[in-house]
Amino acid sequence: MSLSMRSIHLRNPNLLKYTRNTSPAPPPPSKNLVFGHTFTDHMLTIPWSTISGWKEPQIEPYGPLHLMPSSTALHYAQTIFEGMKAYRDDTGKVTLFRPEMNMKRMNDSATRVALPNFDGSALLELIKELIRIDKHWIPNEPGHSLYVRPTLIGTQKAIGIGPPNEALLFVICSPVGPYYPNGFKPIALYGTTEYIRAAPGFDRAGTGAFKLGANYAPGVMPQKVAAQKGYAQNLWLHGPEHDLTEVGTMNMFVVFKKDGGYELVTPPLDGMILPGITRDSVLSLAREHVSGQKKLAELSDKLIVSERRVTMGEVKAASENGTLAELFGAGTAAVISPVDRIGYLGQDLHIPTEEDELVGRQMGKIPSSWSVPVTE
Repeated sequence: MSLSMRSIHLRNPNLLKYTRNTSPAPPPPSKNLVFGHTFTDHMLTIPWSTISGWKEPQIEPYGPLHLMPSSTALHYAQTIFEGMKAYRDDTGKVTLFRPEMNMKRMNDSATRVALPNFDGSALLELIKELIRIDKHWIPNEPGHSLYVRPTLIGTQKAIGIGPPNEALLFVICSPVGPYYPNGFKPIALYGTTEYIRAAPGFDRAGTGAFKLGANYAPGVMPQKVAAQKGYAQNLWLHGPEHDLTEVGTMNMFVVFKKDGGYELVTPPLDGMILPGITRDSVLSLAREHVSGQKKLAELSDKLIVSERRVTMGEVKAASENGTLAELFGAGTAAVISPVDRIGYLGQDLHIPTEEDELVGRQMGKIPSSWSVPVTE
């Protein structure tokens, strides 16, 4: 069943119930923000059941959810989520960055774990309304934003593996500062050969291509191992040739020097790689540059854009012969995260770094169809 009836609230606002927080908290100083630790005054909740479908959406004070101990999300990880950002530009206009892609990916994730689907356009309008209500929580400082976390969980009050007969979709918001508060800082990666993030498999065979809660908890212990070894994140490798897949919770790109120009490489979407919105944006900008549709001054005129396998053997050889130009992660939180060192099989590979159109489009400073207005 879909959430299509929810779009009616735009013509009849009474369908969206709004309970104002009577004890709103003052937004903290931006300098005190820690990613994901502070939340706005309100949240959006929409319950679902097999009997009545999607019920009336409600914006209500941020607070605890009422869940029975037998709820399926607590036992079988029927939990999916998305990560989005709302930005305020110099004129005060608030925009979301390519949110329709988040809605599509969230529906894909819901299908993979037998959670109900919804009308993404209708949910997006409700999210916009939530942001409009709490827009004063978006920091004014450069590089700051409002992180928006839509989540869908199974809430069936019974133990047993199967599609839940009840679910809850909720959205919470958190003001966040720049990922690197002290400036642009490259990170060191541990090329882990002990653990893998996901296994390949096209057409929903595996789960690596979906934003499931179950995909993240198993990465916490390997992350601790990497930290103990002095690295910031894991570089997830896979297979006998140690194919590069992702960086921590981000997509991964490598830049090689090639034939007097450069090749930008990222692994293909083979069912193991999450189809990241930032990943797609990087590829789109690079391809616009190559086609001449929109030239970027910082990119070489001789650029090849590839979605192909890349192994640690290739990266190591390029590092040794001087043809490795750059390696970076790309995701919602950090946008672009450069890598200056990879620990691999007992030795460190040192990687050149470059400083960073993508951020300008995200912040709304560069006009783009990717910026979806929330307020004017």
